[in-house]
Amino acid sequence: MAETSEMPSTESLRLRANGIEFHAATAGPPDGPLVLLLHGFPEFWYGWRRQIGPLAAAGLRVVAPDQRGYNLSDKPPGVAAYALDTLADDVLGLAAALGRERFAVAGHDWGAVVAWHLAGRNPNRVERAAVLNGPHPATVRPFMRAHPSQMLRSWYAAFFQAPALPEWTLGAGDFAWLRASLARSARPGAFPADDLRRYRDAWARPGALTAMLNWYRALARHGPPPRPPRIRVPLRVVWGDRDPFLDRGLVEAGLALCDRGEAFHLPEATHWVQHEEPDRVNRLLVEFLAAATPGS
Repeated sequence: MAETSEMPSTESLRLRANGIEFHAATAGPPDGPLVLLLHGFPEFWYGWRRQIGPLAAAGLRVVAPDQRGYNLSDKPPGVAAYALDTLADDVLGLAAALGRERFAVAGHDWGAVVAWHLAGRNPNRVERAAVLNGPHPATVRPFMRAHPSQMLRSWYAAFFQAPALPEWTLGAGDFAWLRASLARSARPGAFPADDLRRYRDAWARPGALTAMLNWYRALARHGPPPRPPRIRVPLRVVWGDRDPFLDRGLVEAGLALCDRGEAFHLPEATHWVQHEEPDRVNRLLVEFLAAATPGS
């Protein structure tokens, strides 16, 4: 059972990076090693609420942005504005806006996709990366060809490519589909009613739903390089094995691209691992991310 929902003690920041403005929640000592927490679909910074406090208490400077298109951050128009390299450049820009050259990163779902990409593309900036239930973007299509069941699990990603219809479907009935999807795909109690109200408010912001879907549309049109660079920085995967969306085999597919990768499987957790098993996830993240050297 997930812990009860609590708002962590954070400071709200507005940061300009990569040509747009971001909202972020931050906590921890200003001079501590920087860790950027990247949420996935359909969450926002609040998806890390159970991790922010423990990471800050470990001496880390924790910054959890609303990624582009989400909640209080800017929502630039057009699919091309959500290409994977642009999403990675957002993270580099946020670190620079915070006065840091090097940093650690943790990502869940789409945030994990960005973290994988950053770890391989920018080892000069990324100290280490932790990924929670999100695949290396270059492994998804080859894995689906070898494992057709993953294609069935990913049906929604194909549906999201259509114009307008996904927005109508997800927004109908006061976002009933999104609310039900979170509840059905997680362990009971992982998303209390108050949390769902917070998510609903974020989804209802003008332009948010299209921007969120454009992440999927952009990956289909502006995907990762077919031969990604090897990941040479330390990387830790934390994976809920009862994920209804992603096969656990994607973990090993990603680790095959790593020089210093390791995985921790949580057999009873679903895709929403940081909500369902926060204590275990927090221990794994603090142990790993607190080993990062102080940012310069």
